Amino acid sequence: MEPDLHELLRSLRVWDTELPDFDPGRAPADPLELFAHWLAQAAAAGQTEPHTMALATSDEDGLPDVRTVMLHGADEHGWAFATHATSRKGRQLAARPHAALGFYWPAQGRQVRVRGPVGVASAEESLRDLHARSTGALAAALVGRQSEVLPSLTDLERASDAAWRQAERSPDAPAPTWTLYRLRPEEVEFFQGDARRRHVRLVYRRTTGGWARELLWP
Repeated sequence: MEPDLHELLRSLRVWDTELPDFDPGRAPADPLELFAHWLAQAAAAGQTEPHTMALATSDEDGLPDVRTVMLHGADEHGWAFATHATSRKGRQLAARPHAALGFYWPAQGRQVRVRGPVGVASAEESLRDLHARSTGALAAALVGRQSEVLPSLTDLERASDAAWRQAERSPDAPAPTWTLYRLRPEEVEFFQGDARRRHVRLVYRRTTGGWARELLWP
């Protein structure tokens, strides 16, 4: 017998571990420095796939959408991720070039939220990014047709097998619609959970003179 959903939800617990301290008064002036520090700590704490994130976009009608993708890099130019320009998220970003990112590391009770406009990297840079990934990533990109209706799993198997053979035979094969995107953050929030629910929230907001910082009520 399947458990009652509401009973199951009430039985679940969060942060069943000792949580780290976070003193926002000692946070660096640049949010990227703090993010890199937290990411390294999440990885050291055993957090599974700490470089994955939720990517939120909206379509031309303003309806929201979200999915999990991988962070490909972050520097002064922005926070990078990649997808097919013809995919649902690619089309949404073309219509509304703004997005939000969300990282959640339950191993340490931490979240990071990022918002800002999204730009498109050049075709050459997108190709370099793709070829820096694994053979499997290249094969998936070569399959293409992301977000299109799939007639059957057999069709996927055939296309995937052919793409794997091509990726192994030609590791520099192009995938024309594969695109690298960069989100230039206007706001970055760091959330440190607390067992007594005295969560610490520190938000960075971009200004003409640099980053302004302030605390938020949990």
